[in-house]
Amino acid sequence: MTRAIWKGPFVEESLIKKVEKQKNETNKKPIKTWSRKSTIIPEFVGVSFLIYNGKKFIQLTISEDMVGHKLGEFAPTRTFVGHTPADKKAAKEESESVMKGSK
Repeated sequence: MTRAIWKGPFVEESLIKKVEKQKNETNKKPIKTWSRKSTIIPEFVGVSFLIYNGKKFIQLTISEDMVGHKLGEFAPTRTFVGHTPADKKAAKEESESVMKGSK
């Protein structure tokens, strides 16, 4: 179920304040945030964020294509190593069966 249109997009209030404050400053260092659930709004375009993924902060600069998405979509929490090839899996099972037979 999606969010009601009349409510508008969810954005953490502290995040909006930090972006407005940074627009006035000349020193533009990334804004550190844990709010992965906040929606990217047009005011965020061009701003750099450090988004927490549960382990470390991922740096992200907002572009126009990202508007409407959530901040958490661009900071993956899981690292995909890859699937084990079928021949490696078969070799591993074969070596385990040999070891069990020698006991």
